[in-house]
Amino acid sequence: MKVDLKSVVEECSQGSLTGAMTFPQVLQKLNDIGVERYHADYSRHEITYYLEDGTSHVVDVTHPDKKVALEFRADLVALSVQQSQRNEHTYNDFVCKTMDAGCVGYFVQLSGGQVIYFGRNGESHVERFPAFARLSGATTT
Repeated sequence: MKVDLKSVVEECSQGSLTGAMTFPQVLQKLNDIGVERYHADYSRHEITYYLEDGTSHVVDVTHPDKKVALEFRADLVALSVQQSQRNEHTYNDFVCKTMDAGCVGYFVQLSGGQVIYFGRNGESHVERFPAFARLSGATTT
């Protein structure tokens, strides 16, 4: 991976954690360098970025050190997403709330315009982000 790509994904990871960057800003920067998707893994405290050319880069992050609830609650994940969209909490608050909802991580699919949240038993919840999908040319159907 080129040094500039590595620095951008690390900047996006830290920007999310510190609140210096919004989700749309992160998506734009990642899209600009060819990131197709990324996986936030709460258990391993890392985010893996996957590029269109098949390469990837792992960034260590400090997700809250807490237990994930046993039961996956898609309704609570959706509520946390809505609160984020209204800027009602920080990224760390969001992570804590989704952990409390049984979420162990998520995939952001830039090319598909959606985020897939998942639980420890394979449960999932999908949230679309149509504004960015229009920007990147992906469809929202």
